[in-house]
Amino acid sequence: MHDKYMGLALEQARLAWAEGEVPVGAVVVKDGEVIATGYNQPIGRHDPTAHAEIVALRAAADKLGNYRLPGCELYVTLEPCIMCSGAMMHARLARVVYAAVDPKTGACGSVLDLFQEGRLNHHTVVEGGVMAEESSSLLKAFFAERRAAARKLPTADEAPATGA
Repeated sequence: MHDKYMGLALEQARLAWAEGEVPVGAVVVKDGEVIATGYNQPIGRHDPTAHAEIVALRAAADKLGNYRLPGCELYVTLEPCIMCSGAMMHARLARVVYAAVDPKTGACGSVLDLFQEGRLNHHTVVEGGVMAEESSSLLKAFFAERRAAARKLPTADEAPATGA
């Protein structure tokens, strides 16, 4: 069942890429039903909190009419950061399932493990590595495309002069 929901999260990640955003997607599931989706939108929304997970959590909370999401599971294509992990804890998610690890900002064990912090009052079950290769490949292709595009940009010396 994890592959089904992670596959939907990967579809969301592709929507982010299509909009020039880092391809991360998320899906919130309750009782086997997808209740919300989200994808990265911080650039387009001019909002540093518009990560895929936050977008999906907001939509799920709106649908359920409650900021608490007990019994819900969140599937995300990249290991959540500290901000998103904190929001997941406040939402009281039952489970978080992620695909690729994030060695730079991951808060599920890569950089730190917020979910294992015993002093916090809510503990969410976390499972990583579901469809990790697919997600990692998507991210690598996105950044390779961006690097290639950056190499093609003219430098200041090469830029055409504007006539005045």
